Amino acid sequence: MNKTFLDCTLRDGGYYNSWDFDKLVVQDYLYAMKEISVDYVELGLRGFNKDGFKGACAYTTDHFINSLVIPEGLKIGVMVNASDLIRHPEGIDLALSKLFAPASESPVSLVRVACHGHEFVKALPAANWLKKNGYIVGFNLMQIADRSEEEISQLAIEAGNYPIDVLYFADSLGSLGPENTVEIIKIIRKYWRGQMGIHTHDNMGKALANSICAVVEGVTWIDGTVTGMGRGPGNAKTEYLAIELAEYRNVKCNITPLMKLIDEYFKPLQHQCGWGTNTFYYLSGKYGIHPTYIQEMLSDSRYIEEDILAVIDYLKFEGGKKFNINTLEAARKFYSGNPMGTWNPATEISDKKVLILGTGPSIFKHKQALEDFIKNKRPYVIALNTQNHIAPDLIDVRAACHPMRLLADSSTHATLPQPLVLPSSMLSENVNKAYTGKDLLDYGISIQENTFTFESTYCVLPNSLVLSYALAIATSGNASSILLAGFDGYGADDPRTSEVNNLLSTFIQVPNTPPVISITPTQYKILTSSVYAY
Repeated sequence: MNKTFLDCTLRDGGYYNSWDFDKLVVQDYLYAMKEISVDYVELGLRGFNKDGFKGACAYTTDHFINSLVIPEGLKIGVMVNASDLIRHPEGIDLALSKLFAPASESPVSLVRVACHGHEFVKALPAANWLKKNGYIVGFNLMQIADRSEEEISQLAIEAGNYPIDVLYFADSLGSLGPENTVEIIKIIRKYWRGQMGIHTHDNMGKALANSICAVVEGVTWIDGTVTGMGRGPGNAKTEYLAIELAEYRNVKCNITPLMKLIDEYFKPLQHQCGWGTNTFYYLSGKYGIHPTYIQEMLSDSRYIEEDILAVIDYLKFEGGKKFNINTLEAARKFYSGNPMGTWNPATEISDKKVLILGTGPSIFKHKQALEDFIKNKRPYVIALNTQNHIAPDLIDVRAACHPMRLLADSSTHATLPQPLVLPSSMLSENVNKAYTGKDLLDYGISIQENTFTFESTYCVLPNSLVLSYALAIATSGNASSILLAGFDGYGADDPRTSEVNNLLSTFIQVPNTPPVISITPTQYKILTSSVYAY
């Protein structure tokens, strides 16, 4: 049977760049796909989520597709998440009617529905609507490695009751090897007589081997992405699949335009975004941990190697098959025992303004004005970690709470003259040992999602960000107000900006917290003033 080659770079790769591909790149990409005889290009997603900025391939409207020059013979597909259909208040059919015109009026010919195991049966009626409206219908069963033989068998039986053209299984956690792949194919084939497809992830470096193994076993639809670009470590590489599938497909394969595009666009983007397998992704595949945990940690400068390994060690026992951003904080298990401390900030802060110094460029730019402000207004000054742009005699204390950061900065803190506020009673012996001889103020900490609580000698915080810790110190100390300097922000599309905005919003909503005002430029959604106005 003929093999159908599908490339989903712009859909799966969009998890790295918010589906914001330059239109000229998309056009060159389509031409390159034509030259290696790809059958279908899955241009992106189609759904209802409009939160945050996303590029055209997050919505892949007919209008956008029609603005492109589609090479003759290249067919276009899009993917829909089953959750968008199941949760739609008006039902699956009306949800689909809002997303799709009849195929005869659309440049899209293939629609794939991505389902987790618990969504699969609920989403199957979508096949009826899509088929009735002229589409080729694919259903993707995700995280197949988590399903038992009985579950897979039952889902295959259920799929047989609907007009599905191709039933895909996806190795979403990248934990399969060729032997497992063969077993799954055999289970599905017992009950499913239609075409089968495979979508592989490369956590353990087995995506290509699993794909070719599936082809040998009779799977007829094969996915790839250029350079493997995709969530986490990515997928089977389209450029490799094009070469390996040549003997199974009697088609031309001119790979030159694709290699040029890789060199000029995808390789620099890969360097910037960092997809591709590594030891961390390998471990996530081995232990069945969702690769987005690794992707998030690798893109977050707060996580050093020891941190990532500690999270993996936690998740392999506690379970990490479904990604939850809040689990990352719990996974680190930094602080032992009930929250406690010995230092009461109110003894030094009560009724004073507190100035918290961050590390943004505005600290250096407005250094003179900030130093004049401190000399004239005498706020209580808390510097975060090892920030050192402001004259040391103007800083009252430093605050730090992240154990890995404390270990990394211990030699620097030894040279800084200010007392250091940290949750000493709750840290490991090796962290405290690194601060022998340092003037320490022990203010305790505990982590609890969406929570700020301020006691005299400890706090409960929603995360382990040092800004959260400093806000708690000021609040426990009965500060009259909290001024921020050097909290410029990371850019509107950076997830860290959203994290800090959520933190500040949660803090401000707590009754009786001091007002928070930034006196240097900031992107965060808080009150602002100017250091020059005081």
